[in-house]
Amino acid sequence: MSRNLPPLNALRAFDAAGRHQSFSRAAGELGVSHSAVSRHVRGLEARLGVQLFRDLPRGVELTAAGQNYLEQVLPALDMIARATEDLADVPRGQVTVNSEPLFAERFILPRLRSFQAAHPQIVVRLEASPMLADVERYEADIAIRFARTGRLDEPADLLSASAIYPHAAPELIARENIREPRDLLSLPLLRDRSNNSWNDWFAATGVTDVQLPENAWRLKSPLAYEAGLHGLGVYLGSTECASHDIATGRLVRCFDTGIRDGAFYLVSGSRSRRRAAVRALRDWLLEVTRPFRPAEPAA
Repeated sequence: MSRNLPPLNALRAFDAAGRHQSFSRAAGELGVSHSAVSRHVRGLEARLGVQLFRDLPRGVELTAAGQNYLEQVLPALDMIARATEDLADVPRGQVTVNSEPLFAERFILPRLRSFQAAHPQIVVRLEASPMLADVERYEADIAIRFARTGRLDEPADLLSASAIYPHAAPELIARENIREPRDLLSLPLLRDRSNNSWNDWFAATGVTDVQLPENAWRLKSPLAYEAGLHGLGVYLGSTECASHDIATGRLVRCFDTGIRDGAFYLVSGSRSRRRAAVRALRDWLLEVTRPFRPAEPAA
């Protein structure tokens, strides 16, 4: 019996546009033009005789019929994708990772070459943004989030719970003759967080007779870190992000007293977790962050 199936390209365009509620973002995911997505969707609507999207001042949204159709089509597309992957000898395809910028730049990028060497058939698309993606809407396959206290509300893997320490360029340490925590008070104290982490760190070292001003202006994470690398001050930050530059001698941990100030978590979408390529990257991230999960000496 002949099946009444719409063109696969039309279904892919509808799937992406429905998840993103946007033809433009769907076009970006599929690597085609906005007009191509629109043409496929409108052709599908004409074939089905049903309006799947309604136009909004900015973007589109699914109609009730479109939402119902998407909910039925998604599992079928997932099954086709899994069946196709199962035929392959090794995981392959593109995996989109959305990460907090400093973690993406200072932890993932220096190590990504080792993953690519082990999995040449997987293309990793790394997006650095403080506005983290909705993995359930396929804005990304994996999202790396930072939580200051407690745990995330959604299922997540703990990547790193390392303490934060003061770090500085070796030449700054030598030039300023830093010997004890109080000596840092004469230097620019760099931070990227809005809490009183420097006050907390000094208190942990026993320096309790100071109250640092809460400046209205502060550097964002990558800039504060870069300023520390260039000897412009002392950067208070977590171990995992500084580990590569410590290993290469570009940064030095000033003192061995650290304080706890949150953790990084890995979140993946319930559908994307079924993909072999996503599982491979998730397993690799959990392996390379393993040294930063056990408890380490901290105040």
